Amino acid sequence: MSKMTRSEARIRRHRRVRKFIHGTQECPRLSVYRSLADIYAQIIDDEAGQTIVAASSLDHSLRSGLDGKTKTEQATMVGQLIAERAKEKGIDRVVFDRGGFRYIGRVKALADAARKGGLEF
Repeated sequence: MSKMTRSEARIRRHRRVRKFIHGTQECPRLSVYRSLADIYAQIIDDEAGQTIVAASSLDHSLRSGLDGKTKTEQATMVGQLIAERAKEKGIDRVVFDRGGFRYIGRVKALADAARKGGLEF
């Protein structure tokens, strides 16, 4: 029996949580993915299978302002941007999907910034 890798364990946690978290048109899902270098956020309508809004630390509108910032500060900026874009689309309530990651550090910073930007979850 082989031991599970960290990424396999995260994927297993994410699948387990996704059984209960489902985004609708009225209350879509805010999905977060964090790689070693970057962080990504999407607001997804699972019924239609569409991404409504997306933002990441690779976004052109953020790229110039990220130089010299820590990863947590970058996550905060991505959270603000996703909330801003969601407001433009008329979205104010979402369900939060942390993607199998622990709710600390960059994931928490993104969530707090999105809440401060006006998203409810």
